[in-house]
Amino acid sequence: MNLYAVRAIYWFELSRWFRTLTQSILAPVISTSLYFVVFGSAIGSRMHAIGGVSYGAFIVPGLMMLSVLTESISNASFGIHMPKWAGTIYELLSAPVSWVEAVLGYVGAAATKSVLLGVLILATARLFVPFQIAHPFWMLGFLVLTALTFSLFGFIIGVWAEGWEKLQIVPILVVTPLTFLGGSFYSISMLPPLWRQITLFNPVVYLISGFRWSFYGLSDVGVVLSLSMTLGFMAVCLLLIWRIFQTGYHLRT
Repeated sequence: MNLYAVRAIYWFELSRWFRTLTQSILAPVISTSLYFVVFGSAIGSRMHAIGGVSYGAFIVPGLMMLSVLTESISNASFGIHMPKWAGTIYELLSAPVSWVEAVLGYVGAAATKSVLLGVLILATARLFVPFQIAHPFWMLGFLVLTALTFSLFGFIIGVWAEGWEKLQIVPILVVTPLTFLGGSFYSISMLPPLWRQITLFNPVVYLISGFRWSFYGLSDVGVVLSLSMTLGFMAVCLLLIWRIFQTGYHLRT
């Protein structure tokens, strides 16, 4: 394992993030704060508690997942697409660096940024609504696992995209709608039976459900199923990335 190469990629990506703190940190935090003001205070004060949890507190895990998913994909896709666009990807491919070491550097940095942002949003949420974390260990575990999984997914998008505009297609047209429809602002048990069954095909439901369980002990689906679905998606992403480096898909051409 070439740890020097992993550290070099990792710290290079983190240093780029620190140079754009306003865009990377301030913008997501302000956006999330507005959600808390509108949904947590204005609308939440007029809604009944869900499972004994106030509406403002109920949406905290969903809003965290919304930010973590979006930032994980954005950070990882931008990180690998930039060297492709600049042509420096060939230096990486010709260096004595395996695909595992490259992925550890890029994905590790993207996941670290997302986890830090998630913790910051959690602290920000505390300013607006009181809440408890029933299972802090599992909360941190789900947060890290989600950040890693969707950073891997973002890495794939960054390799697949042939231009900067394509980097936004999947996050905007696929991931964000799935997150909003995945129970971020409601429990899927509130839906009619038919729509509840359809919603179960949304993979984001399992992420949000498991994450919300770590806060309040409430979940729309089983925690083991949530964890299994997340690990399964991570395994698929790792398999695709391995295949990308084996074939050189959109890397050598």
